[in-house]
Amino acid sequence: MQYIKRSTTDRPRLPYVSTAAVSVGTVVVFVWWWWTKRQKEQPPSKWRKVGELSDLVVYPVKSLGPIRINKLECTILGSKSGWLRDRALMVTDQSGHFVTARQWPQMVLVSPSISGSILTLSAPGMPSESIDLSQLQGKGKRVTLWGSPVDIYDCGDAPARWLSQFLLQKDTGLRLVYHPWDFSTRGLPDKRRRFSITTKDTGVYQDETSYCLINESSVTELNTRLDEPVTPQHFRPNFVIKGATAFEEDSWGWVKIGDVIFKCVRPCTRCLMITINPETGMKSPIVEPMKTLKSYRQVMDPVIRPVVGESPVMGVHLGLRGPSGTIQLGDPVYVGVPEVQPILISSP
Repeated sequence: MQYIKRSTTDRPRLPYVSTAAVSVGTVVVFVWWWWTKRQKEQPPSKWRKVGELSDLVVYPVKSLGPIRINKLECTILGSKSGWLRDRALMVTDQSGHFVTARQWPQMVLVSPSISGSILTLSAPGMPSESIDLSQLQGKGKRVTLWGSPVDIYDCGDAPARWLSQFLLQKDTGLRLVYHPWDFSTRGLPDKRRRFSITTKDTGVYQDETSYCLINESSVTELNTRLDEPVTPQHFRPNFVIKGATAFEEDSWGWVKIGDVIFKCVRPCTRCLMITINPETGMKSPIVEPMKTLKSYRQVMDPVIRPVVGESPVMGVHLGLRGPSGTIQLGDPVYVGVPEVQPILISSP
């Protein structure tokens, strides 16, 4: 049986005695709730080394290709190195709804690079297209991401036409948008409140949180069940670690990389994005590794199950819980001691 963590706040039931007693009891319960919540947000004083950082990945445009980097800054909005920021840009349709590789798998074949403030997009059979992020200005607009309105700057007609031609074989249909601010403009959907996610964890245009961590050993274990092996990049993580045992991350409550402290705010439940080969842009015709993960990595906890459904788990979502800091490849990775009470998930 494998496990992943659960972090919930108990809600005591107060018997009716009198109006005054209930009022006093309510105050006591509130103080207790505030104190326990505060304690849960305090980083541990003891740490256990579990491995080291083996890969650092930034995705400047949501659903497009990665940029690997040796060193970066961790901020409240996600990974950053100069003008390079994780998922600070996004593709939308003409109506302002976000578009991902779930609809257009070839998006993963678009390779971004950045020099100073100049972002350049390259793709097979296409001339490169460059955008100077420092020159984007004008009145901010709003688009929709997972039902929540988010603020954007539109990147103009040239990158919009380039993306439309590559993905749709048309001159119009898609837009490229950018978030230039140092703070998030997103709300927090109700379903996220079942976990310890807060508005400071949502990042810019990430699906769930600012950071995703994958354990190499967990991918290796998954590959023992597959005919065609996958890589950590199928799961589009920011951090890849080596040295930990398979699925050990399920029980982590706190993670420290170098000197930067994160909290594991929820398990990373997976969608059909993981069936897209990051090298070819093709979806698996047999829906792998999704099908295999569903056979043994589903959440069974009765409280969490209604929120995540049948989506299988691989990896953890992190939220920054200390000051911004710099990490680099080879940094030691620690987890807090003691570790947390896990959420039950299925196993073979």
